[in-house]
Amino acid sequence: MKNSSLVCLCVGLILSGCVGFQKPSDVRDRGVFVMERNEYEARLRSQVGQTPEQSLRQFRVDLSGVSVPDSTRVFQTVWHNPPVSQDLTGSCWAFGSTSFFESEVYRLFGQKTKISEMYTVYWEYVEKARRYVQQKGNSVFGRGSQPNATIRIWKEYGAVPAESYPGRPSESTIHDHARMVSAMQDYLATVQKRKLWDEEEVVAAIRVILDKYMGKPPSEVLVNGQRMSPKDYLSKVLKLDLDAYVNVMSLMQQPFFEQVEYEVADNWWHSSDYSNIPVDLFIKTIRSAVNKGFSVCIAGDTSEAGLIPSMNVALIPTFDITSRFIDDAARQFRFSNSSTTDDHVVHLIGHKGLGNWYLMKDSGTSARNGKCDGYMFYQEDYIKLKMMNFLVHKSILEEVLAQSRP
Repeated sequence: MKNSSLVCLCVGLILSGCVGFQKPSDVRDRGVFVMERNEYEARLRSQVGQTPEQSLRQFRVDLSGVSVPDSTRVFQTVWHNPPVSQDLTGSCWAFGSTSFFESEVYRLFGQKTKISEMYTVYWEYVEKARRYVQQKGNSVFGRGSQPNATIRIWKEYGAVPAESYPGRPSESTIHDHARMVSAMQDYLATVQKRKLWDEEEVVAAIRVILDKYMGKPPSEVLVNGQRMSPKDYLSKVLKLDLDAYVNVMSLMQQPFFEQVEYEVADNWWHSSDYSNIPVDLFIKTIRSAVNKGFSVCIAGDTSEAGLIPSMNVALIPTFDITSRFIDDAARQFRFSNSSTTDDHVVHLIGHKGLGNWYLMKDSGTSARNGKCDGYMFYQEDYIKLKMMNFLVHKSILEEVLAQSRP
């Protein structure tokens, strides 16, 4: 269904100039080959008895002598909980979106809270299995999802405090979903092969596997001495209006200023709730959010020569594309040829000079290989070219669109 406030802007929209930080035209980045390994992830794999990945020869930008942020202290930030690791799960979507909503609870009500990511992950797997049966196997069942999945799950199942559901065996300090996901996929392959399409039976079997590896989620939690259901915790403690948040994307393959589907595998339920806008407005909305003290949950590509975890930095090298040429066509070209992919979700929590650098809270293991544990510094051009969608309070998008009317 089209959003009328977006459709009315289709004709004659005046786009504001939102050019990001630009290097002098005579400065070119150098590319180098380096031996690279995710050391933090390697340590986790060793702890759980998995074989760590070997170092690989990678082509990266050479940042020698390049001025980049080297501390989180130079950023103006919103309140946020300290970074936590998603470990070996592939659940960045839950960690990034949960952190975003924790900051929203504080922004709106001044309340500091830590919400369980794994509670959301548990029920997301249940819903993936349910749809797998309904679609007779023609539905993606994997680790990935999108930030707006958290909204969908919370509406159905509520939420719980982190202390009420750690989502891992009591003897473990690491989230490791490898064997759990493999067991569920093997079971669903058998279901498909034998055409055992009994939804109630399949969901029950999937929950047995989830309970074994993650623990059974609580039906009741204790908060400030009061017992309540997860839905009560969502409505009475978090008090968030989940309908007040919008998904925003920017791709030419879909009509601008309409509600469209984000066509990636991690949007496995084929949500068409994404407001598709040109990239200049995409960036302007993010700028407006951070300038007003809001944060943003953002998703996109993190497999780039300009992303250097050891320095906590992500930027676009000149040998990829120069700043002034990053536009809608540049984004679409890379998405169409799969050089931009749907990799990772992070929480944008601050900025250093609008149009320059942004601070990301990152649950991924690679973000723990630099000196700023769990944080990354994204230059605006990186967001403009490689970040594909974001979740933000709707008041920000509505204001930006209204200001852009002819």
